[in-house]
Amino acid sequence: MSEIELPRPQLKRPDWLRIRVAPGDEREKVRALMSRLKLHTVCASAQCPNLCECFHHSTATYLIMGNCCTRNCKFCAVPHGKPEPLDPGEPERVAEASAELGLKFVVVTCVTRDDLPDGGASHFAATIHALKNRIPGVKVEVLTSDLHARREHIKIVLDAEPDVFNHNIETVERLSASIRSVATYRRTLEVLKIASELSGGKIPVKSGLMVGLGESDEEVEQTLRDLREAGVNIVTIGQYLPPSNTHWPLQRYVTPEKFDEWAEYARQLGFDQVASAPLVRSSYRAGELCGKNG
Repeated sequence: MSEIELPRPQLKRPDWLRIRVAPGDEREKVRALMSRLKLHTVCASAQCPNLCECFHHSTATYLIMGNCCTRNCKFCAVPHGKPEPLDPGEPERVAEASAELGLKFVVVTCVTRDDLPDGGASHFAATIHALKNRIPGVKVEVLTSDLHARREHIKIVLDAEPDVFNHNIETVERLSASIRSVATYRRTLEVLKIASELSGGKIPVKSGLMVGLGESDEEVEQTLRDLREAGVNIVTIGQYLPPSNTHWPLQRYVTPEKFDEWAEYARQLGFDQVASAPLVRSSYRAGELCGKNG
């Protein structure tokens, strides 16, 4: 499939995408803690627009296995290249930071590590175990790479008993090959299907997509149908915001009303929980969605 090249229109950011910066010093507290424990957050690495709000509420999505991805997706701000070897002490430091922040719900994601035989599945499992051993009653959501779409790798993660298994579809099928590096639309659906089958309904399966990259409304609806058919229980839909002028060009700002329409459509398809709004990201208020699902 040939890559799609889209124009780069000049679009004025609408009022509904104005980001409010929460007052106080909690975000500096989180930044300082991550620096001291030599941890990364996807909030900072991927330039998430909700960073200030989440940090203000002592919430962060950990980015494990380093801060350098083996892939180079056109929508993502995380650095890419040759990563460092895994740090065996990282899982315990994630647990230490979470305990210090008093977290009850922890989201753990990763850079893609195609250099590792299991894609990093064992490191995910070690992080889940460290969190649950350190913090009684903590809930953990993992947002994994495709783990080579290998059943045995996905099983390693699920056997550690995360409370949510998340893997993002990112975009509609037509655009997937153009904006994603190595990952494919169909491979993602296979990962989600395997996770749903292995969990047997005991662990919610989650996925998310961005809009505004050039997709049509009908393609978004088709993606939602594909996700539901793959066994996904929780879905997120949010506005794509290019991290820089060198990333995939923004094609449109989607109105809040359209996000509401997609949310209603997703509920009609049978999703247990839906988060659909301009500033929604895959891990935004993840604890609330998990709580509603549980």
